[in-house]
Amino acid sequence: MPRVKLELPARTVFTAEIPVRITDVNYGGHLGNDSLLSILHEARVQFLKKFGFTELNIGGVGIIMSDAVLVYKAEVFYGDILTVEIGVDDLQAVGADITYRVMVRGKEAARAKTGIIFFDYANRKIVQTPQAFKDLFGQSIEPVKK
Repeated sequence: MPRVKLELPARTVFTAEIPVRITDVNYGGHLGNDSLLSILHEARVQFLKKFGFTELNIGGVGIIMSDAVLVYKAEVFYGDILTVEIGVDDLQAVGADITYRVMVRGKEAARAKTGIIFFDYANRKIVQTPQAFKDLFGQSIEPVKK
């Protein structure tokens, strides 16, 4: 089976530094895949905070994760400090991709992407990408046709 290849956008909009905790290490002695996803979540929350957002309030609506891709490049160990470079890609009418390049000790350890969909939690429905997000990270987007 062919391996997943993940291209990242050239533009990075935020960088976070996150230490690897002992609870992030699996029985193989390195960073577990579930912990990497949690670390990316922390980096995403820090990224949103920098721009005045939260996962529940981006221009009045929240986000929900629709998919995730993780591609490993190198082992990561307890005590390592990860540098997570975040980009925004594939901005669409109701969502976008948040991309991550994870660096450790000067080399790439992983690449990842989480697809997000904008979501109105009060009404339990998908909504249009908020203008505040489009203004920061994209150009005009075609609205969803009903």
